Amino acid sequence: MSFAQSVLAPWALIFTSLLSLGVVVWALWRRPWKALLKDTALQHRWLGATLAVVLMWQLRAQAVDWLTLHLVFTVLMTLVFKAPLALLSNVLINVAMVVIGRNEWTLLGANVLVTGIVPAAIIGTVWRLVDRRLPDNLMVFLFACGFFGAALATLGAGLAAVLLIIVAGTDPNAIYLAQEYARFLPLLMPSEAFITGMLLSILLVYHPNWVATFNDHRYIDMQ
Repeated sequence: MSFAQSVLAPWALIFTSLLSLGVVVWALWRRPWKALLKDTALQHRWLGATLAVVLMWQLRAQAVDWLTLHLVFTVLMTLVFKAPLALLSNVLINVAMVVIGRNEWTLLGANVLVTGIVPAAIIGTVWRLVDRRLPDNLMVFLFACGFFGAALATLGAGLAAVLLIIVAGTDPNAIYLAQEYARFLPLLMPSEAFITGMLLSILLVYHPNWVATFNDHRYIDMQ
């Protein structure tokens, strides 16, 4: 989901832009391009995945003029490429949405926050808990990160969008619709979880070395 038209107060647009900029600077500070420069195959996978998500974002439902519903894929991108590359990919995707006229420039920071930072932070936390606390089991990783993590990240991103509207919305009707929309968030979680889990399972079966957060030696060879 993402914002298509601005119903946020100017201070919220500035705040979300600064927050998103700070996180993007952190991602760049981690120097993810070093891995890209060393691995041509990784470059192809990352650019191809970014383009694929741009195309998938075109399959959207326009619930209201200012909000669109669509699969986000940030969880999958974070698990496959880790957070820095996934966040940079999300920025490029949101910029592409602006360039083709889907979203407004002023909403770039808010959309990066909702579609990129929040779900990436949630799945990053889930992954660390799985990596450190749960048994080294392929199915545990798949279901905890791919399915449960994706559902939880979708819920978190939706709540972040609703909270932004409630706190900084300038249109009373938009605030009312956001409160109503919050009730249907649990219905949106299974679709993102199913697609993410299915694609992740395919990668783990055929190309486990492509998933940067998955240690095939721990989860497969040692079993």
